[in-house]
Amino acid sequence: MTSTLSPRLRLLLPRAALIGGCLMLSMQLPVNIPPALAQAPGGAPAVPVTVSAAVARDVPVVVRGIGAVQASQTAAIRTRVDGALEEVFFTEGQEVKRGDLLARIDPRPYQAVLDQVLARKAANAAALANARLNLARSIDLARNQFAARQVVDTRAAEVAQLEAQLKADDAAISAAQVNFDYTSITAPFDGRVGLRQVDPGNLLRFADNAATAIVTLSQIRPVAVLFTLPQDTLPAVQAAMARGRVPVTALTSDEGRTLGEGALLTTDSAIDAATGTIRMKASFPNEDTRMWPGQFVTVQMQLEVLPGVLTVPSVAVQRSPDGPYVYVVKDDQTVQLVRVELGHDNSAVAVLRRGVEAGARVVVAGHSRLRPGAKVTVAPPPQAPTSTAPARPSG
Repeated sequence: MTSTLSPRLRLLLPRAALIGGCLMLSMQLPVNIPPALAQAPGGAPAVPVTVSAAVARDVPVVVRGIGAVQASQTAAIRTRVDGALEEVFFTEGQEVKRGDLLARIDPRPYQAVLDQVLARKAANAAALANARLNLARSIDLARNQFAARQVVDTRAAEVAQLEAQLKADDAAISAAQVNFDYTSITAPFDGRVGLRQVDPGNLLRFADNAATAIVTLSQIRPVAVLFTLPQDTLPAVQAAMARGRVPVTALTSDEGRTLGEGALLTTDSAIDAATGTIRMKASFPNEDTRMWPGQFVTVQMQLEVLPGVLTVPSVAVQRSPDGPYVYVVKDDQTVQLVRVELGHDNSAVAVLRRGVEAGARVVVAGHSRLRPGAKVTVAPPPQAPTSTAPARPSG
């Protein structure tokens, strides 16, 4: 019988025997299948997922925006009279109080003008006193028929003229006094002075005020923050303002550090039609001066607190053309697709108005391989890594 086999078939017989032996051996060896690939009763492997429980909690409703810090008040300190800058009385960056002397313009020309109008008033006052005496004498003489009525009228006109001159002198004195007072430049409010722009000895002119600010004074305690929010948030903001104080938090632009706590002051009177946003203004005490004019900040504004609402992590909520849904893990380790009605969602926590009950386990990771009724294995939630490096000594 062997002689009847073809040469090619005789070459294949040993190889077939070897393959058959390997198959028999592999059937006898145990095989370890990872739990993630274990077959479900229906034949599909169990899907590893991470879950979180739906819990009831108080959820603050917070909106966020980008804003810029502004000083509560800012004034460019300029001269109001012409003259040489004689002296400055501040140090750059100094905190000053309202009424503090900041600079002085050479007062001598204005002192001379004031002295002149004061002297002129004194002369006119003396002339008025003499005119009144002459009028009194003329009245007595006219009463006894020793003076004409015309003389009395002339004396009365002289008195009235000198009285009017004294009023003009008073006005000239007030103007001269104002100009003299303007030579002393004082702080209009509490604040911090910036960098000096003009040195003593320079000639300043009132007409050149736009280019000759001596220094800028800014009030940085408190400060204001101007920020914008989408127009759709305006009704909620107005409702929050109607209830009372609306708290606002200012954070660094990367939201890594809190700069201050304040309150909303007001909203703008119109919505920007080009951007669909509305500007708002908040005030911050800024006692530690951590906020600086011109600084960009992230603003968080709390509109209300939703008490005892049912929440799940935002990542648990999936969306489809039919609406949002979550996967709920049942007791038999299968998942059920549950349609939910969403309330507020702050990108971290989503409020569920209906759909699941408190304590339900919802899938927060592993959605892509899930189907309704799929078998799952619940993996523990990831833990933050702990550093094994030795701590650095302080100082």
